[in-house]
Amino acid sequence: MRAAAAIVSLAVSVALIVATSACDDGGSNSSNARYGDCPISGHHGEFQLSPRTAGALTVKTTLPAPGWWNGDTPDSIKSGYEYCMAANIAYRSGLDRLEVQNAPFPEVVSGRTKDFDLALAQITITPERSKVADFSPPYLSSTLGVLIRDGEKIDEGNIRDVRIGVAEGTTGEEFVKKRLKPTKPVTAFANDPELVTALEEGRIDAVVHDTTILLAYPQKRESRVRLVGQYRTDQGYGALYPKGSPDKDELDRIIRQLIDDGTLTKLSAVYLGAAFGQDPAKIPYFTVDKGS
Repeated sequence: MRAAAAIVSLAVSVALIVATSACDDGGSNSSNARYGDCPISGHHGEFQLSPRTAGALTVKTTLPAPGWWNGDTPDSIKSGYEYCMAANIAYRSGLDRLEVQNAPFPEVVSGRTKDFDLALAQITITPERSKVADFSPPYLSSTLGVLIRDGEKIDEGNIRDVRIGVAEGTTGEEFVKKRLKPTKPVTAFANDPELVTALEEGRIDAVVHDTTILLAYPQKRESRVRLVGQYRTDQGYGALYPKGSPDKDELDRIIRQLIDDGTLTKLSAVYLGAAFGQDPAKIPYFTVDKGS
């Protein structure tokens, strides 16, 4: 769902600060804060938002998303890169809890709903999406990975001739249809587990999807699938806001601060590094045949 891969530092050692009692490094205390198991930093209430729900930051995402949101339902999530990114945004805004809403990815990026403060769902910033929603500065760079069954021989030379699966409504789907232009029909799936299951069962031959999402599957699936390559996209993930959000400028300032003070780098090492299991920078880069 979404579109690409972060090149992150996987070997950073970080001391976690559990935020159920939420005392930050040098900031003020917030005894009512509830952010699961997230490491929290910065100053409580340094920024001011006008949230949809008093005392809460309402965040939309698309589940499941291991490493990003660790849990299958909104109520079960206690950690993950984007969950803890949201927790840090909430803390620095003086909001003591997160309200997580699960929604299909096409709905999240469509601009049809405005009942949330921001969406974090590995959303690639594109000109088309920017017409119906607003975006933060990019917080992770992205690529598109190629996942195949273990033992198969699919590479940049023959991928156009196999059955490719994609996640519905993603930049991966657009990339495959408009740039790769495969000779066989492309199949779109509603969610990531269905997409990977179809690959395992032989209903498709390859998956083209966000590298950061696909990296978790070779570990989880006991090496029945493997990542063989990735395509550069020159794009990045951003937080999505309802179009015209009055909090855009303030949220942008918070996210820039999280980038500049190293908070997001630390979250990458803790949550994405564990989910990846390998360095994405070492995955070969594929190119698109100019004749395609």
